[in-house]
Amino acid sequence: MTTGIVYLLLGLALLLAIVLPQVTSRVAISPPMVLVAVGMLIGLLPLADMVSLAPRDHPVVVTHVTEFTVLVSLMGVGLAIDRHFHVRSWASWRTWSPVWRLLAVTMPLTIGAIALLGWWVAGLAPAVALLLGAVLAPTDPVLASDVQVGEPLTDDLEPSDDGGPEEDDDIRFSLTAEAGMNDGLAFPFVHLALLLLAGGFTLADAGAWVGWYVVGKIALGVLVGAGVGWLLGRQAFRARREVLRLADRGEPLLALAALMAAYGGAELVGGYGFLAVFVCATTLRASERGHSYQRAMHAVVDRLERLMTLLVLLVLGMAMTHGLLEHLDWRGVVLTLALVLVVRPVVGWLSLSVAARDEHLDGGLDRGERLAVAFFGVRGVGSLFYLAYATSHEDVPGEDWLWSTVAFAVVVSVLLHGVTATPAMARLDARRGLGPSPSGG
Repeated sequence: MTTGIVYLLLGLALLLAIVLPQVTSRVAISPPMVLVAVGMLIGLLPLADMVSLAPRDHPVVVTHVTEFTVLVSLMGVGLAIDRHFHVRSWASWRTWSPVWRLLAVTMPLTIGAIALLGWWVAGLAPAVALLLGAVLAPTDPVLASDVQVGEPLTDDLEPSDDGGPEEDDDIRFSLTAEAGMNDGLAFPFVHLALLLLAGGFTLADAGAWVGWYVVGKIALGVLVGAGVGWLLGRQAFRARREVLRLADRGEPLLALAALMAAYGGAELVGGYGFLAVFVCATTLRASERGHSYQRAMHAVVDRLERLMTLLVLLVLGMAMTHGLLEHLDWRGVVLTLALVLVVRPVVGWLSLSVAARDEHLDGGLDRGERLAVAFFGVRGVGSLFYLAYATSHEDVPGEDWLWSTVAFAVVVSVLLHGVTATPAMARLDARRGLGPSPSGG
């Protein structure tokens, strides 16, 4: 009887996840909003009382489920990005200008601002405040589909075929690339917080942190990701033996093989696996941009991402009705509202506006576009992973409060950004002549 109910609920939830993107595509409701609400309803059923849903009771499970969900999403967004990047071309670097600004300026300043508020307003210990900043600063590739690029454009699918946005949509591109890379770049600050919590952190340790956790592990992640992506790209599209050219055979599971190889290889040598997966995906994408095989690989990853997102959001909703927000207080509410309404929008706006690139050039954003990119810093599964990772590696004071605050921040972001994304992006697309006007004219 119980097993039947579980399968029935999972089947209905999966059906909901399949239908939601089409149903909510033109209304101010996002699929994550509905899935969290459904999870809360499921949590009210007596069946949910059979197992503890507290994250601290299942640190390993929470860590690995959220980790894999982020990895799948990173592979998907990397395969979807159509903008070229050539390391030896300064012009190419400049077309990615908004991304570098968001990574090098917005994210560190956001970490610092939240850490300062956590210490000053919430009374957290400096190391815990830094950890909270590092956990909440990265934007999320999992829950931000409404403001990110769609499937990759190939020779058999022109940008205008489906009435969607053009290939070079600087808003969606900036938010997608930012989410793809800052999940890996937040790790140095998580490690710094853990080192401070462990005690005995000296000036020499600070130098080692910069040399290894900031420079070394980032470089290894990039190198491993680029190497795996290049090798698999050559095999898929240019292998001498026809049987090894997976692109001609249409076998899309190469995307999952690339994900696991890049992540595993980077972790083995000490690099950041998240960064390696995103770089691997973009390198694989660049190996043969026009081939329809790119869309096939993206489709496989996209479906797996939907399943993982369904699982995470349903459990999050269920946990909310089982005490996950029990330790939330005014401090967590103030920090969350400050993050989504003040810190990210202001810091993002400043980083994109100071000495801004000409809006008529690729990588240039006008005033409205800068506002959109600054505002839509969606928080999500990545934040849950970082907190699970930190609490499973070190005893963190106030762990229950941190879980309540981070979960609240994710839910607020899902609601606020979910409600505003569709009308805001429709208005911006209409202004640029990429879609119907908000009024339908």
